Amino acid sequence: MTASQERIDEIVKYAFAYSIEEAARHFDVKTETVERYKRAWLRPGTAKILIFDIETAPLTAYVWQNNVFNNNVRYDQVITDWFMLSWAAKWLNDSKIMGEVVNVEESIQRDDKRICNILWQLFDEADIVIAHNAFKFDVPNVCTRFLIHGLLPPKPYRVFDTLKVARRQFGFTHNNLDALAVALQLDNKLKTEFDLWKRCLQGDKKALGYMLDYNKQDVLLLEEVYTKLKGWTNSHPNINKYQDTVKCCSHCGSENIRSNGHYYTQANRYESFQCQDCGGFSRVSGKQLLSTAR
Repeated sequence: MTASQERIDEIVKYAFAYSIEEAARHFDVKTETVERYKRAWLRPGTAKILIFDIETAPLTAYVWQNNVFNNNVRYDQVITDWFMLSWAAKWLNDSKIMGEVVNVEESIQRDDKRICNILWQLFDEADIVIAHNAFKFDVPNVCTRFLIHGLLPPKPYRVFDTLKVARRQFGFTHNNLDALAVALQLDNKLKTEFDLWKRCLQGDKKALGYMLDYNKQDVLLLEEVYTKLKGWTNSHPNINKYQDTVKCCSHCGSENIRSNGHYYTQANRYESFQCQDCGGFSRVSGKQLLSTAR
């Protein structure tokens, strides 16, 4: 049964006044329901942020045994090229995790066209896409498969790379997703070995199912890592540009911001704000808040 608009308004306003958890208890609904009502209740200009991760199959090639670690593989040495085994994605703060994996026949034929077509639709809806090693792996690889399958470019989007931020902004001992999750006291990736990839290429249905589960867990971890990091960088796309209000956090779009003095450049002085949700700093420039350098 669908809740009336009056009840949705009441729940959302209660959540704003107290918290999502308090609203869920007070109205006897799930926290996910309150979150969904809150997203629907907010301004229609809110950015659509897609968190995603892909898993690819290894290519096979002829190589010389005495040069295995520094092999320069020519195109005519490649026997079978890489392709996408699976992808997983979710909209930021949405409880639903989407994902696709090649089926048994597709894995044997190395055919990822079906799953690429579905992922393309999400990219075409997104304003911002987030991945770990997005610039050097996920985004270029996804676009390669889109092009190979004759798809047109999706609608332009901005990219946020959590790996790039971790390397540039911090001094973690290791910057892979699992290591960051452990350091930040989050969950762990599912355990895998290379044998999983081999079994997937052989059309093992159970292995393909586990690959998708592994992929989805990575997306959940990625969202948590992103949430921890986004307030610490000045490279986050300006969320304020996608919204209709003036004073919002440029990192996360929250209106829960507090004046924090002034931010100075060589030429100007700006009023500075700090978000009380993500911690990001923003400054007023004209009618919008811009991310401040850190």
